[in-house]
Amino acid sequence: MDGEKKSFLIPKDFTDVEELYDILIRTIRNYHPSTDLSVIDKAYHVAYEAHKGQKRKSGEPYIIHPICVAIILAELELDKESIVAGILHDVVEDTVLTVDELKAQFGEEVALLVDGVTKLTQLNYSKDKVEIQAENLRKMFLAMAKDIRVILIKLADRLHNMRTMQYQSPEKQIEKSRETMDIYAPIAQRLGISKIKIELDDLSLKYLEPAVYKDLEEKLKSKKEER
Repeated sequence: MDGEKKSFLIPKDFTDVEELYDILIRTIRNYHPSTDLSVIDKAYHVAYEAHKGQKRKSGEPYIIHPICVAIILAELELDKESIVAGILHDVVEDTVLTVDELKAQFGEEVALLVDGVTKLTQLNYSKDKVEIQAENLRKMFLAMAKDIRVILIKLADRLHNMRTMQYQSPEKQIEKSRETMDIYAPIAQRLGISKIKIELDDLSLKYLEPAVYKDLEEKLKSKKEER
């Protein structure tokens, strides 16, 4: 996917949920030949109900996050099963829904994708840093061997979380940015997804080296004005 010129759409903070869902459907229709997107609609309503009452650190309804993850996956032109799994990727971890219930409603393929993303759990920070990184990479590559789409959903998940990192504590910003630069950006690069790799690097730099990031931002702005 190297050489892609078109940037990802980045919805502004506090975009209405229905507006985001419309963006998702339009994005899918741009590349998907099927006119039947009922399974996407079903996943949206299941996730909406499951996450009802949950909020993000920003104060937005939680459903905003899985819809934005699904938009990123649609911009990568992934199949409907990946989009559905993207919408549902947090329901097993964060709500009362189970993998078996997802399997009954959406089929085994979607259930396995959601289960795979759920199993890519948080790092154990009681371990040595090198051991932590090795363990996380091991989990990532095992997931890639089973179904590469699990990693693509996880990359989209991390990308949206990095886009909204300003709502986290300074400690969490640094922790997640380092993990992103050490683990997620290199995997995106290995998979040839330059758009995700570049954005993850930029967002990580913003929190790890704010002075360097600001300087680069000003230089780019200056060059753009010159052109």
